[in-house]
Amino acid sequence: MTFMKLNNRQAGKSIDNLFNEILGSFPAFVNNDESLFSPAANVHETKDAFHIELNVPGRSKEDFQITLDNGTLTIGYEQKEENKQEDYKTIRREFSYKSFKRSFQVDESIIADNIQAKYDNGVLKLLLPKKEEVKPNNKQISIQ
Repeated sequence: MTFMKLNNRQAGKSIDNLFNEILGSFPAFVNNDESLFSPAANVHETKDAFHIELNVPGRSKEDFQITLDNGTLTIGYEQKEENKQEDYKTIRREFSYKSFKRSFQVDESIIADNIQAKYDNGVLKLLLPKKEEVKPNNKQISIQ
């Protein structure tokens, strides 16, 4: 069974749109179109769980929304109004705090009620524990 697939935000993307989306993940290439930003993600699997890590530095954990709905795990961040400083002029800005949503398909092997999330040192970490494998109930039946 496949655990996760990255959901495409729109079907039938052109090669140019896909290329722009990939480049939008890197601060030096961030386009002003907010729909292009998507944080980098790592997905790992152990015998007991799946682990998702998103690279999202400089954010507040209270601004993340994580939902599981009909097998789709969605991780989102809503950009808050930035404080403008009038006492200095920004010459270059490469940090990105744009809003985003990342979605992953999860299958029935996940214990939805036990999903945990932690934001630490700019990395949002999710733990998706697996259900125990259903063990075959083999019983020797004696013939009388």
